[in-house]
Amino acid sequence: MRPAPLSMPVPMLTPARERAMLWLLALTQFTVIMDFMVMMPLAPQLMQAFHIGPAAVSGAVSAYAWCAGLSGLLAATYIDRFDRKKLLLTMFCLFTVSNLACALAPNFHVLLWSRAFAGMTGGVLGAIVMAIIGDVIPAERRGAATGIVMTSFAMAAVGGVPIGVVLAAHFGWPSPFFLLVVLSLLIWLGAARVLPSLTAHMGAAPTPLRQVLPNLLALLRERRHLEAFALSIVNMTAGMLVIPFISPVLVGNMGLAPADVTWVYLAGGCATIFTARLIGRWADRAGKQQVYRWVSLLSIAPLLFMTHLPQLPLLALMLVFPFFMALVSGRTIPLQALLTTIPEPRKRGAFLSANSALQSLGSGLGAWLGGLTLQTDAAGHIGGYGWNGWLAAALSLWTVWWVARVRGAAPQGAPA
Repeated sequence: MRPAPLSMPVPMLTPARERAMLWLLALTQFTVIMDFMVMMPLAPQLMQAFHIGPAAVSGAVSAYAWCAGLSGLLAATYIDRFDRKKLLLTMFCLFTVSNLACALAPNFHVLLWSRAFAGMTGGVLGAIVMAIIGDVIPAERRGAATGIVMTSFAMAAVGGVPIGVVLAAHFGWPSPFFLLVVLSLLIWLGAARVLPSLTAHMGAAPTPLRQVLPNLLALLRERRHLEAFALSIVNMTAGMLVIPFISPVLVGNMGLAPADVTWVYLAGGCATIFTARLIGRWADRAGKQQVYRWVSLLSIAPLLFMTHLPQLPLLALMLVFPFFMALVSGRTIPLQALLTTIPEPRKRGAFLSANSALQSLGSGLGAWLGGLTLQTDAAGHIGGYGWNGWLAAALSLWTVWWVARVRGAAPQGAPA
C-alpha cells in the first residue's frame, strides 16, 4: 500500500451515506470490542482445552492489551501517511486473519501469538475510526457521530459476548472467533463500498522516513497535546479501577451465580444503546467540555455505589447497573469528540494513535492499582473495593477540573 502522492479535498457525503458510514465504523468497533471482551468468559473452556491455569489465560488477555498499546504508539509514525480508507481496510483485513488464527489455534502458544497479533491490529483500528470521524464530520456534529460509534460497546455487551458464550457452550471455544471472521468479512465488504477515499490530511509529498520519529517526539512534547493526553489517561484509569472487578465482587460478595452476571451486564448494555446517542447530541448542543464535566461529575455517584454495594437481589442490581454503565461509559463520548478537535488535521491520525496507546496504558494502570487494594478471605469475599471507588471518585473530580485546560486547534463550533 503506497501513500497517495496528492491530497484531495474532504468529500461531502449525503446524509444517508454519512449514516451508513458511521454505522459501519460502529460495527468495525463492535468486532474489536467483542474480540477483546469474549476472552474472559471463555477462560474455563480454554483452561480445559489447553490444560492451562488462570494465569495463562490472563496472560493472553494482557498480551492483547499490551500489543494494542504498542501498535497504537507505532501507528502514530505512519497513520497520517496513507489514505484513511485504505489503511482501515488493510488493518481490518489483518484483524480478521488474526481471529481466524485464534479459531484454528492447535495449542495455547499459537493462540497466545494470535491474540498478540489481534491486539496489534485491533489497537490501530480505533484510532483510524476516530480519525475518519474527525476528517469527515464537522466539529459541531462530532458528538452525535461519536455517540453512534460508541454504541459499539453496548452492542458487544448486549449481543456479541452473550452470543459468543452461547456458541462456545454448544460448539466449542473456537466458534466465537469463527463468528467474528464471518462478521468482519461482511463489514469489510460494506466499508469498501461505503467509505470515501480520505487523503485531505496528506501533504503533496509524504513525510520523509527520517522525520517520522522526530515528528512523533514533537507530537508528544506539544503542551496542548500533553494536556489532552493527561485527561484521557486519567479518565481511563478512573474507570478501570472499578470495572474489571465488578463481576468477581457480584459473585463473591453478592452471591450471584456467574450466569446471572450476564443479565446485569445485559441490562447495562441495553441502557447505553440509547444513552450513548443522547449524550452525543447533548455534547454538540451544549459543548463537549461542558457535557464531559457534567457526565464525569454525575458518574461519581454510581462509582461509589458499585464499590459500596449493600446486599441486593438480582432484579435490583439489574435496575441500578444501567446508571453505572450509562454515566461511566458515557463520559467517554464527549471526551472522544473533544479529542478530535485537539490536533491540526494533518496530525490527527498520529495524535489519536498516540492517545489510543496511552489509553491502553491508563487501562492497565487502573486495573493494576485496583488489584493492589483488594483482598479475598477464606469465604471468597473481596475486601478493599471501597478504596477503589474513592480513588476513582477523586480522579473523576480531577478530570472535571482539568477538562477546562483541554482546548482544540480550532474553535469548537467550527468544522476542522
